[in-house]
Amino acid sequence: MAGILVIAPHALDEVLGCGGTMARHAEDGRRVDTLILFGDDSSRGLLRHEAAPKAAAALGTNAPRFVGLPENRSDTLPLVEVVGAIERAIAESAPEIVYVPHGGSLHIDHQTTFRAAMTAIRPVPKHPVRAIYAYEIVSSTEWAPRALGEPFSPTRFTDIERTLDRKMRALDCYAAEMRPTPHARSREGVIALAHNRGHSVGMAAAEAFMVLRELD
Repeated sequence: MAGILVIAPHALDEVLGCGGTMARHAEDGRRVDTLILFGDDSSRGLLRHEAAPKAAAALGTNAPRFVGLPENRSDTLPLVEVVGAIERAIAESAPEIVYVPHGGSLHIDHQTTFRAAMTAIRPVPKHPVRAIYAYEIVSSTEWAPRALGEPFSPTRFTDIERTLDRKMRALDCYAAEMRPTPHARSREGVIALAHNRGHSVGMAAAEAFMVLRELD
């Protein structure tokens, strides 16, 4: 089966945005790779780096690959450096489906990830990627003012009723990054969002995406 690549700005974002969908792909026998662009091995970053492989194991996906670009300073980096890291990952894994963070997010690293990913996955002949979907990251995507760009308006929904528990177990690996309710990035907030996205389309629980490109 064709492979999946999840491009994440930071460790944790991959699970918040599409952990349930990643687990579904893995259950279906697909190879699921994750590329984490920003964050080094100091203090908070080290904790996330240690948690990420455990979260991947909970989802049933491959351990993530870390690029190690400086966090919260992506607007000072040449975009070509970020693009190059994504291009190398795509050349190695040749994924058919790629998930990227929504470009209108509040966090600068999320914005840079989106711009770099869309540049790296430009539609040239014989490119392996056939579909690109943008995911939301709670406590960033929904906090962005309209002036930053197009609001997140999902057009694709993945049923995660059977994998929501896996997603929550993966998030438990990132316990230090989670917040108490009623913060959006609380366990209760993540579950509520899954139910809300699902109920909006007649499912018990879902993750929502914007379709950026699909080739048929």
